[in-house]
Amino acid sequence: MTVLNTFHHLFKDTLLFACRLLLGHVFLRSGLSKWDGWFDFDESKLTLFKYEFFCPDPPRENALQLCDVNSLSYSADSMGLWVAETMAYLAGVTEVLLPILLIMGLLSRSAAAGLLGMTLFIQLAVYPSWEHFINPAAWWMLAAGTVIAFGPGRFSCDYFFRRLWLSKKGTL
Repeated sequence: MTVLNTFHHLFKDTLLFACRLLLGHVFLRSGLSKWDGWFDFDESKLTLFKYEFFCPDPPRENALQLCDVNSLSYSADSMGLWVAETMAYLAGVTEVLLPILLIMGLLSRSAAAGLLGMTLFIQLAVYPSWEHFINPAAWWMLAAGTVIAFGPGRFSCDYFFRRLWLSKKGTL
């Protein structure tokens, strides 16, 4: 292996590690902010999902609106209220679990795909604007897409477990 080839691999692995860390860090911080402790969801985040994300005043153009558009409120047993609350809890769990996997480099492509899906949903349904796309959604998509396309790199549990599995099979 030449020096240039070694530098290329080291640079690629470092770049992939940086993509995993940056994307994981953003979503993990967001996910942890939704919890007051173990299995104790922060009620203010529930309100954020219900009224800032899915029932904003004034309504955002082309955004998903789950509440009554005229009164900007939910009826007690409405499907919109159930969806907003369910999405809040799912985001709270997903934004902790997937970033941890991504940072560790475990099931990296799947974790990055999940975060890319969340990013697309946020961009298309919650904040469908060019300003949000340019900062931050575009770089979230770029980091997730890079990990999906090229894998997690050598600084990952995926790489370690793959090497271990191949050595046990005798194909390494």
